[in-house]
Amino acid sequence: MIKNSLSKYITTFVITALLFSGAFYLSTYFSNKKIQNIKTTEDQIAIDILSSETQFDILKQSSCDQLDGSVLAGDLDTLGGRLTYMENQVGVDNPAVIQLKRYYSVLQIKDYLLMNVYNKNCHKKPVVIMYFQNKECVECAQQDYVLSYIHDTYPTIRIYSFDYDLDLSALKTLISLNKVPNKMPAMIVNDKLYEGFMSKESIEKIVKPLIPVTAKKTATSTAPKN
Repeated sequence: MIKNSLSKYITTFVITALLFSGAFYLSTYFSNKKIQNIKTTEDQIAIDILSSETQFDILKQSSCDQLDGSVLAGDLDTLGGRLTYMENQVGVDNPAVIQLKRYYSVLQIKDYLLMNVYNKNCHKKPVVIMYFQNKECVECAQQDYVLSYIHDTYPTIRIYSFDYDLDLSALKTLISLNKVPNKMPAMIVNDKLYEGFMSKESIEKIVKPLIPVTAKKTATSTAPKN
């Protein structure tokens, strides 16, 4: 009887040990895989940043015929997507994420300044939306969704997204010059400030008259079909 009980205890112990070892192995494997993916993303972002900065220098020397308002849009979108991935993996408060977000914000500001040069020298005014949000904002998730729709439907519109609370002198200067209040969400559409959540209908009412006719035709053809 005692021998049978001891045998059961040993069998139970062995099975438990195997299950624990298996779970530990899987946990370690997926953790290492996650770290590897994050490291790969960090390396890709670093290359994106260097590439974008180099493009800025090239575009500054370009003529109006060469300079297209959408030249850097795709690169900034790709970089923004990778940053979102990083935030989802390690959290928005991770020091590496914050540092990468600082770089990305600087690139957005540089792109915004380049568009101003494009406007001044080439007499073409792109539609620009500067969107300000922070992690405490309740309506910002919904506002993100609306702006994603605007971005996909009107690809010629330049949309820049900034973390209002980010410790970055260039961003603080941008906020100060445009008198953006600490009440999120907030938007600047072609130099005019709008406070609070804005529906897609409200934004479309503002931006549609500003979009060139050719761009409107492109937007209509790329709009999602019901």
